[in-house]
Amino acid sequence: MRMRSRRSGLALVLGTALVMSACAKKENAATDTGMVADTGMGAMADTGMAAAPALTDANIVYILDMANHLDSMAGSVAATKGTAADVRDYGKMMMRDHHKLRVSGDSLAKKLAVTPEAPAGDTHGADVQKTMSMLNSAAKGKDFDKAYIDNEVVYHQGVLQTATTAMGAAQNPELKNLIQKAAPLIQAHYDQAKAIQAKMQ
Repeated sequence: MRMRSRRSGLALVLGTALVMSACAKKENAATDTGMVADTGMGAMADTGMAAAPALTDANIVYILDMANHLDSMAGSVAATKGTAADVRDYGKMMMRDHHKLRVSGDSLAKKLAVTPEAPAGDTHGADVQKTMSMLNSAAKGKDFDKAYIDNEVVYHQGVLQTATTAMGAAQNPELKNLIQKAAPLIQAHYDQAKAIQAKMQ
């Protein structure tokens, strides 16, 4: 019951029925590992992401950085623990691309003199630890591959929605531009995860 509530919270935060539907579809696949429920995006469940106008640019920089941080870390696990070559390659791509996105965001924050600030009630640190613990403890093999890719599909749906919401809330034009430039890459990640997932069916 708690896991289902957490999934619903994620969907509400991202403000889209699409994510809620995806979480429901992945419920059975995620039951064994809990990875979909605890992707770190749940850290935004208490941040007021649904109330975008309340977010400051400092909050947005923080939220996007933390999303990139988690996906890069999860990718590093999949790059070594994945069994299928396309899962390992996808994990390497997540490490590389999300690291670059973090560097770009950090550079812009320094240029704009914006210090990333966690929104009220943020739990990202605890969520990252929980997610990484689950990834690291999941048994290597087809089950890990499927759980990781299922997680990435849902996660990237959430990141796309988060980016859209953040772009609408951002005050600085350069921050808006950074988000807009990152969107096609995140979409490509989502599309590739979906393609890998389809081969696993």
